[in-house]
Amino acid sequence: MVFDLIKGFIEQAIAPPGVKEEKKEEKPAETPSEKTAGPPPSPSVAEEEKKPAEAPVKKQEDSSWLSLDAWVSLDGLKKGLEKTRTRLEGHLQGLFALGQTVDEHLLEEIEAALIEADMGVKPVGRLMEELRRACQSGEVTDAAGVKGHLKARLKERFKGCKLELNMSPTPPTVIMVAGVNGSGKTTSIAKLGYMFAREGKQVLLAAGDTFRAAAVEQLEIWAGRIGAQIIKHQPGADPSAVAYDALEAAVARGVDVVIVDTAGRLHTKQNLMSELGKMKKVLSKRIEHAPHEVLLVLDATTGQNAISQARLFKEAVDITGIFLAKLDGTAKGGVVLGMQDEIKIPVKFVGLGEKAEDIQRFDPEGFIDALFD
Repeated sequence: MVFDLIKGFIEQAIAPPGVKEEKKEEKPAETPSEKTAGPPPSPSVAEEEKKPAEAPVKKQEDSSWLSLDAWVSLDGLKKGLEKTRTRLEGHLQGLFALGQTVDEHLLEEIEAALIEADMGVKPVGRLMEELRRACQSGEVTDAAGVKGHLKARLKERFKGCKLELNMSPTPPTVIMVAGVNGSGKTTSIAKLGYMFAREGKQVLLAAGDTFRAAAVEQLEIWAGRIGAQIIKHQPGADPSAVAYDALEAAVARGVDVVIVDTAGRLHTKQNLMSELGKMKKVLSKRIEHAPHEVLLVLDATTGQNAISQARLFKEAVDITGIFLAKLDGTAKGGVVLGMQDEIKIPVKFVGLGEKAEDIQRFDPEGFIDALFD
């Protein structure tokens, strides 16, 4: 008997490593069955991707998952604003030196640099008026104090500005995303979905850009990458029908967040813009107060033209926040600051690359520090 026990221990000790690991791999193989729980979608729901989302499972195993409020990195902002910072530094290098006299020539140089960064002529004009008054009153006495004054005044512009997403107290939270073709809308939707998935939320994407077949295909690919569900119709279908079916499926399955894509409209086409209003009404009929957030994706590389787009979209549908995409690819990052002055729609997210994780929740103080330091 004793001999048999000793023999068993020896055989277990010298067993190949793969034998031991096979038992450990049995448990994860069972977890996908948990995702099939819940009522099936109604017959009216369009085709969908069957692939189960994996991100929530990973969230439970990995303690490094971040909450929504943690998606801010000063280093990430500095890297994303590198082109804008380089342009500013090229103009401002030496202007903020200790002991340098504050005169009209210096102020004109600073004004030109801020306009070059695409903060906008009017916002920069108001900022410079405040700076000149501060110099005359003795509040600012040298060039070194100018930098601190500018940063403080710019940060004041964002006081009281609601930068948090409007989340529904009971799921699902519905986020409608608008923007023109080429603005980076599809990638921005993927980034939002990835962010929520990392928080452990179940995400469903609604492929409402039915007028461009490639848009549906791209969104479907992204859904697979980030572990999100997707609802889609045939090309050319009514976008509002896609949105309605997406909400039906979300309610049936207990989804946490629904992100609704919309057709990439030219902001100058009134008939196309009016469809956004129709889509919003359909969403609100199915779920009270939906959409809870209406994000407009703007291409940062277009500078002041992005502000013009925002004004027209705001007339068509009540935009609640802006996702400023491609910020890493432009020297016009100052448009973020001008946007707050010009249109009073808060920038809530910035895109800093092509990957799903290249998203930053907009933090005014961090942004201004990254721009000037």
